[in-house]
Amino acid sequence: MRNAVSGSAGGAGEGPPASDVLFERRDGVAIVTLSRPERLNAVTPALVENLHAILDELMVDTETRLVVLTGAGRGFCAGMDIQGGDPSSIESSEGRMQRIFRGISRGGEAVAKLREIPQPVIGALHGPVAGMGMSIALACDLRVADPTTKFVSPFTDIGLSGGDVGLSWLLPRVIGPAKATEILYRSQTLRAEQLYTLGMITEMADEGTDLDAALCLAGELLTKSPYGLRHTKELLNLSMGAPSLRQHLAVENRTQTMAFFTEDFAEGLMANAEKRTPKFRNR
Repeated sequence: MRNAVSGSAGGAGEGPPASDVLFERRDGVAIVTLSRPERLNAVTPALVENLHAILDELMVDTETRLVVLTGAGRGFCAGMDIQGGDPSSIESSEGRMQRIFRGISRGGEAVAKLREIPQPVIGALHGPVAGMGMSIALACDLRVADPTTKFVSPFTDIGLSGGDVGLSWLLPRVIGPAKATEILYRSQTLRAEQLYTLGMITEMADEGTDLDAALCLAGELLTKSPYGLRHTKELLNLSMGAPSLRQHLAVENRTQTMAFFTEDFAEGLMANAEKRTPKFRNR
């Protein structure tokens, strides 16, 4: 199922119109859809700003527990839309270099926010995942892909570096520095089976069912402790920059101690003893 979902992000109020980034809530799961299917969801400055608006709302959203991120149409994301005109050519008080830098920086900020929002993010991937699309996909916590999925890293073939909105940070942490170096130096394209073998894909889905499979995975995670999921994501992110095991242990120890005082921990213990599924209430 790859039909774009409709709606806009809204907590207490409605978010800004975002026709190229669609938003829907389904029982604790937010579906965010990049929706420029005629351009394989290539990224524009407007799309980046709409994605920022949605991620800012998710940052403080206590009702949404999981996020599924996908792309409408035949591809997940074809990277930055370099054929849609050069936004740096627009007249401005800034110089061309400054405008390009600002645009790339905003894209990188959106990628960082995918890591920073408290909800685990599941990517539902299909078709081309190119350039900035790779960074967006790798910023997701988990990735489900169908057989049409291919990751494309064209940077050194077109005169750019592989340091594209977080890619040179994310890729080595997902698959290790040696393989990441090979992929980026050689501008490799990776097919679905290769991606799965490398551990870049969590689950493989039948063709055309990546969104359904991602929602099924989200449903599984909805049965888990909300506190546990949110703080596990936070701790995993912190571990990537932790200077030592002892410093990270200090954060882990406090987080785990707080969990002992939640109602959900008591419910989890009781459910385990009674051999039933726990009913967590995020309390």
